[in-house]
Amino acid sequence: MAKVFTIPVPPDLGRKKRERTSDPRYVDGQRLLVEAMRYLAQTDPVNNRSAIELLSEHVRTRFRMSDSPLG
Repeated sequence: MAKVFTIPVPPDLGRKKRERTSDPRYVDGQRLLVEAMRYLAQTDPVNNRSAIELLSEHVRTRFRMSDSPLG
């Protein structure tokens, strides 16, 4: 069995925080996915249900509230 050693590092409290700026591509990507779901729901909601669920799952798993366009 191998042993894992961890060396704790105290946080650097004097470090400057990065300025947060939004990335328009990130917001446009979310908007595009929502528009696609809306279009599919308006054209034929019954037959497009699986496609809408796929896009919805992608939005829920890829774009969470904790996500940041800063990477």
